[in-house]
Amino acid sequence: MGAFKSKQFKKTPQVLLMGLDSAGKSTLLYRQQLGVMMDTSPTVGFNVATVEVDKKTSLTVWDVGGQGTMRPNWRYYLEGCKVLVFVVDSSDRVRMGEAKKALKKVLSDEHLKGVPLMVLANKKDLPNSMTIREVSTLLELDNYTDRVWEIQACSAMKGLGLQQAFLSIAKLLHKA
Repeated sequence: MGAFKSKQFKKTPQVLLMGLDSAGKSTLLYRQQLGVMMDTSPTVGFNVATVEVDKKTSLTVWDVGGQGTMRPNWRYYLEGCKVLVFVVDSSDRVRMGEAKKALKKVLSDEHLKGVPLMVLANKKDLPNSMTIREVSTLLELDNYTDRVWEIQACSAMKGLGLQQAFLSIAKLLHKA
C-alpha cells in the first residue's frame, strides 16, 4: 500500500483581488485561469481559483465581490493576504473617486500594513480608457509610500496584459 498525502486546504488568501463592482475582477481571474472568456455575473461573496503563472508558480487568488453592500465585509478576507490586487475600470472616470476611497479604506487596515499592491487598470481595450498615469494620479498612488506598489494596464476581455500582470504579482509575492 502506498502512502497517501493530502494537501491541507489553506483558508489564508495568498492574493486578494478587490475593486469596485463591474471592474472586471471575475472576468480577469477566469480569463487568466482558464485562458478563455467566460460570462460572469456579479460576485456575491467570493470566488477562489488557482492560477498557474508558470511551470513553477501558481497563485491562490481570492476574488471578493465589490458591490457597495459587500465592501464592509472586505475586512474579513484581509488577514494573511500577501499581495492585494486592486482592479479598476480604466474607462470609468466617474467612479474613480469611489475607487480611490475604497482602496484607501482597505489599505488602512492593520492586516494590510506593508502588503504589496498591484493596481490593474482593466478595460484598456475600450475607447477613452485612461492611461496608467491618469489612473495612478486619480487613485493618488504616490501617497502609498509605506508599501511597494505597481500599476499595469490590461484587458480581461481580450486577455491583454494578464500574463505579465500575474508574473509581476508573483514577483511581488516573493518579495513580501
